Amino acid sequence: MTDHRPRKPSRPGGSRPPRPRRGPARPPAEDPARLAALETLRAVRDRDAYANLALPALLKQRRITGRDAALATELTYGACRAQGMLDEIIADCSARPLTEVDPKLLDALRLGAYQLLRTRIPSHAAVASTVDMVRSESGSKLAGFANAVLRRISERDEQQWVDRLAPDRAQDPVGHLAFRYAHPRWIAQAFADALGTTGAELESALAADDARPAVHLTARPGEISAEELAAITGGEEAPYSPYGVHLEAGAGDPGELEPVREGFAAVQDEGSQLVSLALTRAGLEGPDRRWLDLCAGPGGKAALLGALVTLDGGTLDAVEQAPHRAELVRRSTDGLAVDVHVGDGRDPGLEPGYDRVLVDAPCTGLGALRRRPEARWRRRPADVPELAKLQRELLMSAVRLTRPGGVVAYVVCSPHLSETDGVVSDVVRRAGVEQIDARPHFPDVPDLGDGPSVQLWPHKHGTDAMFCALLRV
Repeated sequence: MTDHRPRKPSRPGGSRPPRPRRGPARPPAEDPARLAALETLRAVRDRDAYANLALPALLKQRRITGRDAALATELTYGACRAQGMLDEIIADCSARPLTEVDPKLLDALRLGAYQLLRTRIPSHAAVASTVDMVRSESGSKLAGFANAVLRRISERDEQQWVDRLAPDRAQDPVGHLAFRYAHPRWIAQAFADALGTTGAELESALAADDARPAVHLTARPGEISAEELAAITGGEEAPYSPYGVHLEAGAGDPGELEPVREGFAAVQDEGSQLVSLALTRAGLEGPDRRWLDLCAGPGGKAALLGALVTLDGGTLDAVEQAPHRAELVRRSTDGLAVDVHVGDGRDPGLEPGYDRVLVDAPCTGLGALRRRPEARWRRRPADVPELAKLQRELLMSAVRLTRPGGVVAYVVCSPHLSETDGVVSDVVRRAGVEQIDARPHFPDVPDLGDGPSVQLWPHKHGTDAMFCALLRV
C-alpha cells in the first residue's frame, strides 16, 4: 500500500550523475534586482562584506536603477536583518539541518523566505523567482528542494511562525522578543539591561531596530544651512540637530546628491551629530581653540567638529590608527583647520593640553544595527570584554591629553552597559575626574532619563542608539 503522507523535503540524492548543462550557471538575466540581492548575500557570507557597501557598488556596476534598485535594496537589507529568524523557519521546513544545506542554496532560501514573510510580493512570485534562480545555477533537483521548502514556509505568515517557533512570552519575554524582531538573544538582553525592562519598551526598541531607517544628512557649518539642504534634497530638517536633514528610507543613493558630492553635506546619523555637538556646548573657562578627535575614522564627527572649530579660529587634531581610514578623514575634512595623524589613540604622541577631546571609541556597534543589517549576526558576547578594555585605555589617554578644566566626550554607538556606564565609572574612579551632566547639552531632546550620561534610542529619538558621557578634567 502506497504511503501518501506528506514528508519534509530533503536534499535529493541518487546514484545518477546530474545531466550536463550548457553555459554558465547563473540566475536569469531578466531578474537583475533579485540577482543583485543574492550576490550581495553571498558576498556578506563569503567575504564578510558589508551589505551597505557591497550592494551600492554592485548596483552602480550593473546600472541597476529605479524600482529594480529599490527592490534589490529592500531584499538585501531585509534578508540580512532577519537572517536568524529566517534560518529557524527554514530549518523547521527542512528534513536536513542547515549545516548540511549548500550555503549558496541557503542564501537563495533566505531571499525567498524574506519575500514570503516580510514583503507584499505575491507568494507564487516569491517562490517561482527563487526556484528559477536555483534551477539556473544548480539544476532541477535542488530547485525541487527549494520549491518544497518555500511552499511549506508560505503556509504560514510571519506572526504564525512566531507563534510556532518563538519562546513563550510569559516564560521568556526576552527570548520571545528576540525571535519576533530578529535579534540574537544576547543583544536583546543587552537592550533590556540598558532600558531596565523586558516589557513594552523593550519591544518598541527592538521593533525600531528591526525597521529600515531614514537617511540622515548633516549640513557642513559655514557652507550650507539645514534649511537650504532640505530644500535642495527634498528632505525635512531634523528635529534636534541644527545641522541635520532627514530623507525618506528608499530615497536613493544619498552619495549621488549634489550637496554630498560637492562636500557641503555628508551622510551622518542625527545621533552622531548630537553627541559631537554636546562636546562643543559644555561650558569651558579659558582658551577654547585646540580640539582633538582621538578615534577619527572614517571622519564624520571630525568633519563636523572641524567645521565648527575652523569658524571660531581654532584647530582640530584628528587621530586614526588605520592609514586607509586616516585618508578618509583627510578627504572629509578637506579645506578645514584639521591635522590628521596616523597613530594609536592610546599613545598618539601628541602634546597634552587640549581644550576639548572626543573619544568616539571602537565598540560593538549594537546601537547602529538597523543601518548595518548583517552586523547583529556577526557580533558575539565575547567581543564585549576586549572592546571595553580598549575603550577604557582610550578614555584614560584622552584624560591625560586634556588640560585642567577641559572637557572630554566619551561616545560609543552601543547601549551595552559594559561599554557605556561601566567604562565611564571605572575611568572616573581611576583618574579622579568629574562626570558632568550631559543632558543640558542635548537641548530640546526629550526622554533623556536620570543622567548624568545620555543614551539615545531609535524608538525614542529616531537616532542610532548613541551613548555620550561628558567628563571635566
